[in-house]
Amino acid sequence: MEVKKIENKCPFTEAMELLSGKWTLSIVNTLMTGTMRFNELERAVTGINTRMLARELKALEANGVVYRTAYATVPPTVEYALTEKGRSLGPVIQVIQGWAVT
Repeated sequence: MEVKKIENKCPFTEAMELLSGKWTLSIVNTLMTGTMRFNELERAVTGINTRMLARELKALEANGVVYRTAYATVPPTVEYALTEKGRSLGPVIQVIQGWAVT
């Protein structure tokens, strides 16, 4: 599987490509609460399967939205958190949530 890295394009096009995944905003919104382990995130994002979560997280990490920290434990522990770029999506998500409610 190849993770698609966004190339230099029109800023609007880049943003739309970054946010266009079915699960992208749900994952970012869930991570707004703080750092989460993979399994916690999988349980929190209702309806997503393991493979799709892993794929979306890799894409978000490649685009600088999510930061991944792996710990050398048995079994391996992996945590995900939003980068500054990811946290900057907070107001956008709030507007979308407000729009959805109305």
